[in-house]
Amino acid sequence: MLAADPANSFARYGLAMEHVKSGDLEGAVQQFDALLERDPNYSAGYFHGGQTLEKLGRFDGARDYYKRGLAVTRDPHARGELQAALDILGE
Repeated sequence: MLAADPANSFARYGLAMEHVKSGDLEGAVQQFDALLERDPNYSAGYFHGGQTLEKLGRFDGARDYYKRGLAVTRDPHARGELQAALDILGE
C-alpha cells in the first residue's frame, strides 16, 4: 500500500507499528518521523512514536513527541493519553 501511495498516513502508521512489533524500534522511529513530517495532525503517531522512543531510553525525544502532539491534537481522548505520558516522564 505504501509503495503505491507514499502519502498514505494510515499505511505509514501501520508500517511503523509493524517495526515496533518486530522489535525494530529505530526503524519504527524513522517511520513515525516520516509520518508526522507528511501529516503533522496524525495524533496516534505522536503517542506511539513517543512510546517507542521511551523503549529506546530516549526520554527527551519522547517528551518532544508528546508536546508536539499536544500542540496539534484536538481529540480529548488523544490529548489525555499524550498528557498522561508526558506527566509520567515528569513534565
